[in-house]
Amino acid sequence: MTAGFLPYGRQTIEDDDIAAVVEALRSDYLTTGPRVGAFEAAFAERVGAAHAVACSNGTAALHLAMLALGVTEGEAVIVPSTTFLATANCARYVGAEVVFADVDPESGLMTPETLAEALGRLGVRRLAAVLPVHLRGEAVELPALARLAQAAGAVLVEDAAHALGTEMDFGDGRERVGDSRRSAMTTFSFHPVKTIATAEGGMVATADADFAERLRALRNHGMVRRAEGPSWWYEMPEPGFNYRLPDLLCALGLSQLRKLDRFVERRRAIVAAYAQALAPLAPLVRPASTPAWSRAAPHLMTVLIDFAAAGVDRAQVRAALQARGVGSQVHYIPVHRQPYYVERYGALQLPGAEAWYARCLSLPLYPAMEEGDVARVAEALRVALGI
Repeated sequence: MTAGFLPYGRQTIEDDDIAAVVEALRSDYLTTGPRVGAFEAAFAERVGAAHAVACSNGTAALHLAMLALGVTEGEAVIVPSTTFLATANCARYVGAEVVFADVDPESGLMTPETLAEALGRLGVRRLAAVLPVHLRGEAVELPALARLAQAAGAVLVEDAAHALGTEMDFGDGRERVGDSRRSAMTTFSFHPVKTIATAEGGMVATADADFAERLRALRNHGMVRRAEGPSWWYEMPEPGFNYRLPDLLCALGLSQLRKLDRFVERRRAIVAAYAQALAPLAPLVRPASTPAWSRAAPHLMTVLIDFAAAGVDRAQVRAALQARGVGSQVHYIPVHRQPYYVERYGALQLPGAEAWYARCLSLPLYPAMEEGDVARVAEALRVALGI
């Protein structure tokens, strides 16, 4: 059992990861070099995508996806309110309006029903895209969401920041999050608490070669090169951004990607251990629900707690856990409640997102957790709730 503090999430960096970065440091390339393409190719193969485009972080991946689609002012994008800020903000970066969808209060996921309700609030705006979020690593119901989006004249862009390694089965064969079989693009994050880490980093996976070409230009200031021109020639048909992922970080990404299966299996084992350790705390504490079609690569160990019935509030529970060396986090404050969006769209009533937020708490989950750590967390939570 780990004696020190258990954060809610952390990276696993091993000697071979360090060696890969050192080798890159000693090479001719620190920024854009051969490791970028190698990481992209390995990643595309791993998720089953035709193309993968690396970028500086998960937020940049979302922004690039909006730019590649040509989303612009006068259009709308639907996102779930239970997500990180970036999923909504990427629409505003390109001038589009955000329509917030509610979520299932037990899983935190956008559902066909909550998307249909959001479509009913679209008004006269043209819907450009729907951005479902594979929250915690659990997959949304992609076929139904894709049908609704297509009927509304829009496409799906999957926010898979939490879901690298997640698999799905909707009754017609195994699918992988990232294969983009049912979406235009899928975005990923390699932040340190994610399944693999590059310190900061992101990726956009797509089946569409034109999207991939546009993404590559937009991440590099909008620059394109012509095969028939001189070697030094470049053109900028439109402005882009400096969203490149350096060779140095791609070296780390390649090393980490080789460990993905091990990391995912360890995360699944820890979640299974939590299910047993937390069972005595029911019904006050329940793990968030898992859809039948989803075989998650778990990113978060989120439990739903009836704080009122326990007679304590979430801040008290978090403080009590902290005192026992156990970290926790809240995923997420509903984005529709953020001051910027309240000022822009007014107060919204999204009961599923509110119910999820009122009860959710994420407990430690990362591959380096040792035997006994789960029991330690469960005992700390029992004491914090006074059970």
